[in-house]
Parts: sequence; structure tokens; C-alpha cells
Amino acid sequence: MVDDVKRAIDATGAGAFDGQAQGPSTLDPEGETLRDSIQWIIWYLRRLVQAGDVYSKELNRNFQVSQPQLSCLLALDQYGPMSSSALAKYILVKPSTITGIVDRLEQKGLVTRQRNTNDRRVVTIELTEPGRQLARDAPPPIPEVIIHGLKKLPPETTQKIVEYLGTLVSLLDEVPADIDIQTAE
Repeated sequence: MVDDVKRAIDATGAGAFDGQAQGPSTLDPEGETLRDSIQWIIWYLRRLVQAGDVYSKELNRNFQVSQPQLSCLLALDQYGPMSSSALAKYILVKPSTITGIVDRLEQKGLVTRQRNTNDRRVVTIELTEPGRQLARDAPPPIPEVIIHGLKKLPPETTQKIVEYLGTLVSLLDEVPADIDIQTAE
């Protein structure tokens, strides 16, 4: 599957996996201006999104589940039965979104909804045996090439990545009122 992902990303023009990421305007991000740095950040984020899209298509083709569906299966396998709201928190989606995801997993026979006998309003999501097997057989919810690469990095580098990604994510919560996020102006 990794080779399929590499070929698909290469086909998108997103650059090769030969260690030479071909960015926005130059192959050398050293000595860049702030504008160039922002372009590089955006280019790298797009590259990650493209890789995720290709991976998602492979996951769907090989296992007939989407990334959010796989994330649900993995959370249920790791933490056991839980409510829809708890599951939504684990996989970082809105409660309204989890309903559709669980509906599709239930249609595929991978999960069941169990009503609490004491309070019928309480519904718990549980894995079926095929769901448990898929959770254990499926690849991780992100491309293996990223996991493999991260494991080879020194701990201080992975810690910096965690910090920098955390900073980027925190920017999502700080959108000023005068910025139109549709046009980013």
C-alpha cells in the first residue's frame, strides 16, 4: 500500500518521496522571507492533506471503511463500549457527525447500538466481532510511512513537531473577527 500511496502522490505533482520535497518556488527554504516561510508551511500542509486523501482512498478500497469509521473502530477496540458523545470526543468530530458514522458502521455489521436497560435514553456503541477483527487487521489511521518516519526521529525532534503542530492547531481557535475564513483575507 505504501508504494500505491507514493505513486498516487507522485501523480498529483505533489513531489517525490526521494527526500527532495519540491516546494512553492525553490528547493531551498534557507534564507527565505516571512512570506516564503508561510508559503512553505502552506505547501507542506497541502502535501500532508494530499497524502491523507490518497491514504483514505486506499483504506476505503482495501477495507471498505473511511478514516473516521476506522478511528471509531480503533477507539472502541482500545477503550471498549461507549456513548456516541464519548466516541465523538475520542475521534474529534461533532456529536451530529458521529451519528452518521455509527449508522454506516452499523449497516456494515461492524458495531451495534445497545440501549441501557435501566435508562433507555442511554445508548452504548459496541464493536461486533467483525468490527473488532477489522480494527485489529486494518492499518493505522494515518499512513504507515509517516509513523515509520516519526519513529526514526530523535525524541527532541518529535517533541518539537508536537509543539509546532500544537501551535498551528491553536491558530484555528484564534481567527480574528475581521478575517473571512472563506477567502482568508
